[in-house]
Amino acid sequence: MTIKDIRPIKKKLREKYKNIRFAMTADEKARLDEKVFSRVVNSWAYRQQDIILTYVSTDIEVDTKAIIQRALQDGKTVAAPRCIDNTRLMDFYIIKSLDDLESGYFGVLEPKPEKCTKLSDFSKGLCIVPALCFDNKGYRLGYGKGYYDRFLVQFEGEIMGICYSSCVCESLPYGKYDRNVDILITEKTCINLKKDS
Repeated sequence: MTIKDIRPIKKKLREKYKNIRFAMTADEKARLDEKVFSRVVNSWAYRQQDIILTYVSTDIEVDTKAIIQRALQDGKTVAAPRCIDNTRLMDFYIIKSLDDLESGYFGVLEPKPEKCTKLSDFSKGLCIVPALCFDNKGYRLGYGKGYYDRFLVQFEGEIMGICYSSCVCESLPYGKYDRNVDILITEKTCINLKKDS
């Protein structure tokens, strides 16, 4: 049976995976974040890339602030997204520290454009993307705004999804323009999903 409108299904899934995250204790989340961090910085994808594009985590997401600080210590170029007013698009700006960030859309920390340089080359690098859930093929369930869906169309580097294992499912509904991640990391696994072209 063909489902004509997947929005109600996605809405229920978002509620489910938000509730899983809200149910985590602070200690449990910190423990899982540390394991994900270790897998990320020890992965071949991280080690071979000089440019890291990453979201700045909120309270229910896998922590990326430690990843940002480590990447800066490792001498990598780090860029974070900033939403463009009145659009569903975003720019990435190179940051030198977490002090280059300010509260932006939805309370998410974003680069201060007056302090940072806009990144213009999306032909390489590692992009760490947020999601409420990933499936076993690397497709993601985001927050429904479409910012990353639009950005990933133009990105030519490696894409990494980071997630808690409790937020990975067998299969998600996705469209023909959705792009799956190349690498999926949880506190338990690091899976290479890249298809040889």
